[in-house]
Amino acid sequence: MIKSDIKALAEPDDEAKKQSRLLTRCVKGSCDRSGGWIRFSDFMNTALYEPGLGYYSGGLQKFGEKGDFITAPEVSPLFGQCLAGQVAEVFQNFKQVSDEKPVVIEFGAGSGVLAADILLQLEKLVSLPEKYLILELSVELQCRQEETIKKKAPHLFDRVYWLDQLPDDVENIVVIANEVLDAMPVECFRIKDGGVEVLRVTVENEKLVSGYLTDDNAGDTINSIRERSEIEFADGYVSEFNPAIHGWLSALETKIKSAVILLIDYGYNEKEYYHPDRTEGTLMCYYQHKAHDDIFWWPGLQDITAFVNFTDVAYSAVDLNLEVAGYTTQAAFLLANGLSDLHASQVTDEVQQQIKLSQQIKTLTLPSEMGDRFKVMALTKNYDEPLKGFSMLDLRNRL
Repeated sequence: MIKSDIKALAEPDDEAKKQSRLLTRCVKGSCDRSGGWIRFSDFMNTALYEPGLGYYSGGLQKFGEKGDFITAPEVSPLFGQCLAGQVAEVFQNFKQVSDEKPVVIEFGAGSGVLAADILLQLEKLVSLPEKYLILELSVELQCRQEETIKKKAPHLFDRVYWLDQLPDDVENIVVIANEVLDAMPVECFRIKDGGVEVLRVTVENEKLVSGYLTDDNAGDTINSIRERSEIEFADGYVSEFNPAIHGWLSALETKIKSAVILLIDYGYNEKEYYHPDRTEGTLMCYYQHKAHDDIFWWPGLQDITAFVNFTDVAYSAVDLNLEVAGYTTQAAFLLANGLSDLHASQVTDEVQQQIKLSQQIKTLTLPSEMGDRFKVMALTKNYDEPLKGFSMLDLRNRL
């Protein structure tokens, strides 16, 4: 991945800088209360989610051309339409074995465009749920999602409900988590003389700085990865792991009775994630579509993200008695859910429309774009039917 020189990044305006300085004070306060150092995951959590100040909760434009990155739903409604095809299949199977009406729960719904596209396509497929639940902690993003859905699908708006926590004992649900796992705070580690050090954050001369310190708990995590995937880490190797995935899945598993969980994100299996040549990990910062690696560049104004280790997700799922029902590339998942047919039904004789639609499909499916870099994993509970999204290519044997 090409990284930008931070000197080339556009300078934030004065109001944005003021917001960043307030967030930095929060980080400094955490360092003071902890006696000096805090975990990198704690810093990342504050930088992204501190109420009113964090990147995802501070009111900045994040999605689309005017934001910092573009997600698949922003690329084309075809993404949501294909996803709706998978949801409709699951709904049909639920209805055959239960009278409980199925629902959708979407985590972190971004701009709301994915929810609108899915609902509109489910309407066409005569598979509308009575409730489309969005679990969104950011009040600012909730407002944007409301605006988007009212604009794109006003007649379906009354089916959408916003939650700040999971409901209890939900039956027959499809969980959608598009680019959710990559936004979870990670821990960064370094191999040093055979041992494991983790990145910490502190304050020196009123500035945030980082350093590596020995951590036995992180050592246990890395040793587990070494053993299960037969990975050898060279001295000086730097990467990261996500300590939050198991807890997130556990909280979800305890609340649901029967479900299909669809995870869509950029990531690798474990051997690819910790490839010997990937010596600097996958952690990246994004600002106005430019990637760089300065984690302290105006905290709260930039996205901080890391790729997903899908093997780790699978181990956590199995540990919680969830079934890993499929793992494939985004391209294969979309094609298996009717992307070609959707394209054929929507293309017109207008040349510009043909070009636009073709470019959207290329972005979603080409290996050099989102097609291979993004993966789709399905986890299930009390659901035994095959999922058509994985009928073209299933890569579970590579996990």
